Amino acid sequence: MADILDRYDRIILQTLQENGRASNVELSEKANLSPPQCYRRVRRLEADGFIRGYMAQVAPAAIGLGVVAFVSLTLDREQFKKVRELEKVIRQFPEILECYAISGDFDYLLKVVATDLKSFSNFLSDRLMQVPGVSGVRSMICLEEIKQASALPVD
Repeated sequence: MADILDRYDRIILQTLQENGRASNVELSEKANLSPPQCYRRVRRLEADGFIRGYMAQVAPAAIGLGVVAFVSLTLDREQFKKVRELEKVIRQFPEILECYAISGDFDYLLKVVATDLKSFSNFLSDRLMQVPGVSGVRSMICLEEIKQASALPVD
């Protein structure tokens, strides 16, 4: 799909990644297009799935989420045939910000937030490890964020 992006689309995507609140006029000036042309391109990029959505990036610590952790999750091989059910449950936990199916020694890698270490421990023990099919977890507590999620390279 990336083959169908021309330089105008790439400028629009880069600009929106830098400032999701950019107005259509700002986008059209950056891309050197008329506002109606730019508007149509943005709507097409949204409809075609290049733009998944818009949201504010909230600082976790500012809202009381002092713990960020990465959790490696292993599935019980007997339950592997019910993996989609497990994924549905994982999607329902607001504490899990991201979830990736991975290769290697573990089956999933999760990014989890919690207010403190005790609440994180409770989440693991009382909720995540109680999900049918989960056979083990290994967690790594984030000590410091060096680089947060950033814009994708669209060049």
